[in-house]
Amino acid sequence: MSARALRGRPTFRTERLTLSPMEWEHLDDLCALDADAEVMRFLGPARSREEVGALMPGRLSPSDDALGLGFWVGHEGHRFVGWWCLSLEGPGLAEIGWRLHRQAWGRGLATEGARALVDHGFGTVGLERIIAETMTINLGSRGVMRKLGLSHARSSPWSDDHRPAGWEDGSVTYELTREDWLGRPAPAAADSDPTHPPPL
Repeated sequence: MSARALRGRPTFRTERLTLSPMEWEHLDDLCALDADAEVMRFLGPARSREEVGALMPGRLSPSDDALGLGFWVGHEGHRFVGWWCLSLEGPGLAEIGWRLHRQAWGRGLATEGARALVDHGFGTVGLERIIAETMTINLGSRGVMRKLGLSHARSSPWSDDHRPAGWEDGSVTYELTREDWLGRPAPAAADSDPTHPPPL
């Protein structure tokens, strides 16, 4: 099944968040986010305004938008907390991701926003599979993936030219299928990657 053509990205309201389609008007908030070296620790060097601006056309892809996919910015009340994305990777396949301000870490907001996109991807867009990728040592993001019901699919050697601390352990890919989403299994209690167990 291919993703269905929709009328652009909807706005989502969860218990604490409003996720709105990312637009150029959000550039200042996005630049402040990517300028924080700690936020970018597993992603690369902090970015300049010019570098963030250069990413915007890809983030606002008309082809993704036509399917109800793409990037969203999240606000808790009036406060910008970060962004989430659900981007088409192939027929029936999308990748989910998120990036939050440090002040929003550890409060379950990443999971809350991403769960709305997972439900949208399977329930509205008609995806067959959603994947997520991160560095093996990024236990925070891996924890969010498990809470969403994604399971460890594979580990891969590091292939990016940028080599942040921990690159030697490579990266991991997690996935969730439409069938498993429909079954609503409880989130996995432990990582299925035996070489990198979750912290106690």
